[in-house]
Amino acid sequence: MSSLICAFIQILLIGGCSVGPRYKRPPVATPPAFKEAASQATDSVVWHVATPSDDKIRTKWWECFGDPALNELEERAAVSNQNIAAATAHFFAARAIVKQARSQYFPTVTTNPSIVNTRPSQAQFGGIETGGGSSLSVRSYTQYSLPFDASWEPDLWGRIRYNVRASAFAAQASAADLENVRLSEQAELAVDYYESLSQDSLKKLFDDTVKAYRDALDLNRSLQRSGLATDEAVAQAESQFDAATAQDTNLGILRAQYEHAIAVLVGESPSTFRLADKPLPDGPLPGIPLSLPSQLIERRPDIASAERAVAQANAQIGLAKTAYFPNLLLTASAGLGNFSFSDWLTWPSRFWSIGPTLTQTLFDASLRRATVAQYRATYDQSVANYRQAVLVAFAQVEDNLAALRILSQDVEQQDAAVAAAQRSHDEATIRYNAGLDPYLNVLNAQTVLLNYQQTALTYRVQRFVSTVQLIKALGGGWDGNSLPAF
Repeated sequence: MSSLICAFIQILLIGGCSVGPRYKRPPVATPPAFKEAASQATDSVVWHVATPSDDKIRTKWWECFGDPALNELEERAAVSNQNIAAATAHFFAARAIVKQARSQYFPTVTTNPSIVNTRPSQAQFGGIETGGGSSLSVRSYTQYSLPFDASWEPDLWGRIRYNVRASAFAAQASAADLENVRLSEQAELAVDYYESLSQDSLKKLFDDTVKAYRDALDLNRSLQRSGLATDEAVAQAESQFDAATAQDTNLGILRAQYEHAIAVLVGESPSTFRLADKPLPDGPLPGIPLSLPSQLIERRPDIASAERAVAQANAQIGLAKTAYFPNLLLTASAGLGNFSFSDWLTWPSRFWSIGPTLTQTLFDASLRRATVAQYRATYDQSVANYRQAVLVAFAQVEDNLAALRILSQDVEQQDAAVAAAQRSHDEATIRYNAGLDPYLNVLNAQTVLLNYQQTALTYRVQRFVSTVQLIKALGGGWDGNSLPAF
């Protein structure tokens, strides 16, 4: 009989195999090129087609802007940003789960040494009396035990392997999530930084405008005292000056909010953080290399996370299928036990036991079938999420390419409008000083010029923001090959 049992176990060990589906990355449709990249564009567009020697964005992508202040903020965020810290801790936890799953490949050995002193109840012996009429004497005794227990489950049908794979894929997804959080926080920091610079530029514009309006008001008051200007012109100048002053003061709200947001991103209290005033740069934007759309799948951490979720769901299908097959558990116990301390650790005190246990579910009211169906549906859902992530990635790249192409034209056209408005303002001022036109013409020309200058500044900061968003849409400097292996 024992030989038959051994033969049966040997057959199970040799014939054990994986019962789940093999994983293959779900196919996704990728265009041969970005539509916006193929569009006719001006030389001022910030992207260019990548060459074999320049096909990747650098890891520290923000350095392409050449701004030391931004570089310093990004380095601080990499160390102190709390969202990045939380995502890092989540990845470490996922990595530890992989180690927990791998531990099931090996036997578990435990020990439970004990020294127990026992006195049985006299009633347990039925109140036995001695010949002299007295009860039987019951004495206590001490049991010394040093047992060792071992158990091991052979991975016959891949249950442990599928569990390890699922945990490893989940850890890789967590690693990609960490990089996605890092990229998102770094991009948000860059956007807030340039929005803050735009507020500084806008503040300078309004400061200069308020000064010009004050000079115009003083001039009108002097002309009124000389009898060369009406009170209506003075009132119009006062109204314009007061309104511009209020707008200039109000700019501090948004500037302070951007400064506070940057403080949170770099992990510092807004109460102690200070961002120096600095105007928005007016030079050319950095060139961003564009690779093939198919390579975008390898460079977006959110896409990598979605794909690893598909792999995890596939492994969970295999794990659920292993429930159809029996579980074999090998257990063994050995140790030393005695009622005498002096003889406790001697060879005659040894004891042992060993044997296999086979467990098979005979009836579960379709529980296993429903579980497999659940994980198949989860797999289908993760595939859809993965393909959706790819579509969204392509859309974001196209959005920002289109924005940069159009904004380049907007900036040129708006600069021409500002120049024309400046000439109109200068002409209106000359005609008013010559007494040919009323001050209302100057007032209208000043209002138009200020509005056009604000719009030109808005287009410029939008170009910076779209450049940052394009880098983010391209995955920053991350590459899917950097995912950790488990």
